Amino acid sequence: MIADYSLRLLPPDAADLSRLRQVLRQEKGIDPQRITHLQVVRRSIDARQRTVYVNLLVRVYVDEAPPAQLFPPIVYRDVEASAPAAVVVGAGPAGLFAALRLLQLGVRPIVLERGKDVHERRRDIASLCRNGEVKSNSNYCFGEGGAGAFSDGKLYTRSKKRGSVERVLQVLCQHGAQTDILADVHPHIGSDRLPRVIENMRHTIVTHGGEVHFSTLMTRLLLSGDGVVGVEAHDMVTDTLHEFRGAVVLATGHSARDVYRYLAAQRIEMEAKGIAVGVRLEHPAALIDRLQYHLRGSRPACLPTAEYSFVQQVGGRGVYSFCMCPGGVVIPSATANEEVVVNGMSNSGRTGRWSNSGMVVEVRADDVEGTDVLRVLRWQQQLEQMCKQQGGRGQRAPAQRMADFVNGRLSASLPSSSYVPGLVGSPLHFWLPECIGSRLREGFRHFGAQRHGFLTNEAIVIGVETRTSSPVRIVRHADSLQHLRIKGLYPCGEGAGYAGGIVSAAIDGERCAERLAEQIINK
Repeated sequence: MIADYSLRLLPPDAADLSRLRQVLRQEKGIDPQRITHLQVVRRSIDARQRTVYVNLLVRVYVDEAPPAQLFPPIVYRDVEASAPAAVVVGAGPAGLFAALRLLQLGVRPIVLERGKDVHERRRDIASLCRNGEVKSNSNYCFGEGGAGAFSDGKLYTRSKKRGSVERVLQVLCQHGAQTDILADVHPHIGSDRLPRVIENMRHTIVTHGGEVHFSTLMTRLLLSGDGVVGVEAHDMVTDTLHEFRGAVVLATGHSARDVYRYLAAQRIEMEAKGIAVGVRLEHPAALIDRLQYHLRGSRPACLPTAEYSFVQQVGGRGVYSFCMCPGGVVIPSATANEEVVVNGMSNSGRTGRWSNSGMVVEVRADDVEGTDVLRVLRWQQQLEQMCKQQGGRGQRAPAQRMADFVNGRLSASLPSSSYVPGLVGSPLHFWLPECIGSRLREGFRHFGAQRHGFLTNEAIVIGVETRTSSPVRIVRHADSLQHLRIKGLYPCGEGAGYAGGIVSAAIDGERCAERLAEQIINK
C-alpha cells in the first residue's frame, strides 16, 4: 500500500522520523514495522498561534519497495554543430533554463554572458565587499547565475499558472540542489550551494553540444527585414567583436540598463513598468525568532530560523516585505561605482546573527513624471546615486535605526550589522522621496502593531533597495512570446518584465525556448 496522509504535528515530532512512525501508528493505525519508506511530500510551519505546528503531507509505503528515485530525471539530447542554433543572451535563471529546454527540443543553445563564471565571480564579489569597488560586468547582479546566484536562492513563487514549478525544482535537484526543496512550501537552496548547481547546469549545456561564452557583452541585434538573425557581441577578454547567428532569447536581467538604452535608441518597442522601492530592514535573528515563534527563550533546533511576511496598503500603494533572508546578510548590489544599492542573501543553514528583508513601496509608471519608456529607469538610478552621496566612500550605505526613522529622529549611533562594506548614519526619513519614506513609516507602524516588538531601535534600515524588478517591459505577443514587431526575438524573464524571481524567470525561459523551437521546427 502507498498512501498520503496529512499530519499536524509539534516541531520535535515532525523533525524525527522515528517519532513520525509512532504518530502514524497512533493516529492512522499503521504498524511501524511494516513501513518500508516515508517521504515528506509537503512541509509548512504554522506559527499563527502561540503553539507552533508543522503541517506535513507524508507519503507512506507499507509492505512496498521504496521508490528508486524521487522523480524521473530529464534526458537532454546531444546536439550537433549542424543542429539549428539559438542565441541566449544572459546566463541567469531565465537564460539557463531556456538553454536546457532548447537542448531537450533539439536546438543548439549559444549562451552569451557579460559576466564571469561563478568561481571568478566569487572573487570579484569578495573584492567588492572588501574594497568597495564595483566591477561593472562582474558583481552581485551580473555573472553566471544572474542576480539570484548570490541572493539566497529563494524558490517560492505565486506564478503557478504559466508553467510547472515542480519541473523547475526537479531540474535544480537533478543538478545538485537538496531534495528538501521539493517538499518545503517556502523552499530555498542557499547562496553557498546554488553556485555549484549553476555550474552543473552549465556543464550539462556544454557536454550536450551547446556553448557558453563568458565576458561576452551583446552590443547589438543583427536584424534582417522584420526579424532578427543573431547578435553582435564584444569579447571583453580579447577585445574583439563576434557575430552569433540564430533566433534570440533576450534574458539579460533587470539591471542591464545599457540593453534598455540600446533598445530605446533603436525604437524597439518597450513600455515603462512599475517597480518597488524602499530599504533593507535588518533585525537580530533571535528577535525575529522570538516574535514569530512566540518564544521566551532561544529557538529550538527543530525549528528553522524564522521568516516573516508583511503587506499593507498605504496611500493607495502597497507596502510590503520582499526577499526575506532569515539568518542572512545584507549585500551591496550596485552595478556601477556611482550608485549604492542593497539586497539580501543567506546560506543554506540560515544560521547568521541577523535576519533581513526588503521593505518596499509600490511605484507605478504613472507615478514618475514624463512619458518616455526609460523614465522609471532614470528615476531609479537617480535614487541610487543619491544614496551613494549619502553613503560616501566605496559602497558604504546610509542607515538609520528603525524607530528613529519612523519618528523622524537622527540616530546617535548604529547597531552592529552584517553589511560588510560599512554603514554611515544618515537621516533617511529626510532625504528619501516623500512618496516612499512616508509610506514606509506608516507601513512600519502597522507591522509593529501586528508584531509587538518588531518596530524597534534594535533594527536598522539601510538604503536603498531598488532592484526589485525591471523598470521596463519589452513588449511581446502573448501567444508566440516573440517581440511585438521583430520575429525571432524572444524577450524573456525578469529583465524583460515577465517574471519576478528565480522560479518564475526559469518558467518563462522554458516557455520562450518552447515557442522558439516550434518556430524552427515549423520552418
